[in-house]
Amino acid sequence: MSKKILIVEDDVNIRELLRLYLEREGYVTILAGDGAEGLKAYKLNRPDLVLLDIMMPVMDGWQVCREIRQDGKTPVIMLTAKGETFDKVAGLEMGADDYIVKPLEMREVLARIRAVLRRYEPEETPKVLTFDKLVIDKQAYELTVNNRQVDAPPKEIELLYFLASSPNRVFTRAQLLDDVWGFDYFGDTRTVDVHIKRLREKLEGVSNQWELKTVWGVGYKFELNEA
Repeated sequence: MSKKILIVEDDVNIRELLRLYLEREGYVTILAGDGAEGLKAYKLNRPDLVLLDIMMPVMDGWQVCREIRQDGKTPVIMLTAKGETFDKVAGLEMGADDYIVKPLEMREVLARIRAVLRRYEPEETPKVLTFDKLVIDKQAYELTVNNRQVDAPPKEIELLYFLASSPNRVFTRAQLLDDVWGFDYFGDTRTVDVHIKRLREKLEGVSNQWELKTVWGVGYKFELNEA
């Protein structure tokens, strides 16, 4: 089920830019143009995460964040044009989960959203994923193919584990760079292609029940085939 993100931002251009990028990533967006409208939308829609501007009319972001924190634990990422340490510290002390200074770099925004949402996911995600003739053990960093342990560097195992944790979901190369390597990694998307190629050499033809698949023009997915 798609995550709902509430965007509370008085600048219509920034609000629309965020909406376009988030919806392209598969999120459902709810929009609000000021703090009071944002708080009302929060109570009505119960989003999974709130992107919250600080300097807004009617009710500023500090007050909205305070109200949200009194109500529950919904993650909040503050957006502001101010880069002063005071604002950052004040926002985090008030209960914000992260803080992004404008002008926004959308790759960073998306990576931070995914990172914050992951922190709120239950810790029940298994560290070992098992499929037909394939075991991916992220805890021990071991890859077992056809009952034989195969040498694979940590990043290959992390990449395969990440894809296999969300079977049949397509991830862009940029998403994979952000989530597996980290959004501050300065390599390019060819890094992903090289790792996928090496994984394919180890996994090709092992089972007809799953496949590491290229979705042309988009990215990659770990596809489970229907029996």
